[in-house]
Amino acid sequence: MFFSKTPVEDIDATNTIVSSLFNPATADIVFSIMMKDFEFKKSLMKEHFNEKYLETEKFPKATFQGKLVGFDANKSGIQNVRAIGKLTIHGVTKEIDSPATIEIKGAKIEASAKFQVALKDYDIKIPQLLWKKIAEIIDVNVELTYKAL
Repeated sequence: MFFSKTPVEDIDATNTIVSSLFNPATADIVFSIMMKDFEFKKSLMKEHFNEKYLETEKFPKATFQGKLVGFDANKSGIQNVRAIGKLTIHGVTKEIDSPATIEIKGAKIEASAKFQVALKDYDIKIPQLLWKKIAEIIDVNVELTYKAL
C-alpha cells in the first residue's frame, strides 16, 4: 500500500499480488510486485499512475532484495528488526534501511515495514501542473505473511 498526502488531494493504492520469499535461517528476504496491479479509488488515478508517472509498460515491477537484520529464528513473538537492502522502482535501485517488525506465529511468519520513497530518487517525474496534487515523498506500507514450505 502507498499513500500520498497533499493539501489538494490524498491518493492511496493497494496491491495484494506480491511474490515474496523469506529464509528464516539467513534472514534473507526478497519481494517483487507488479506496478500495474495497484488498485486506486479512482480509475483515472490508476491510468495516470501507470502511463504518466511509473511508466509500467517500460518498468513493470518493483523489487526488494535484502535482509531482516536483528531477526532471531529461535525467538517467538514480535521482533523489531531492520529491513536493509536494495529497492528497485522505475528502473532505479537504491539502498534502503527501514525499521520493520516480524512475528513468528507457529508455522506462520508475519513481516511489516513502513518507509518513505522520494519520487525524485527514483526518477519519477510529476508534471508541473500536478505538483500540488501529488506528494514528492510517498508513504509505503508493506505487510507480508509467510508459510513454511
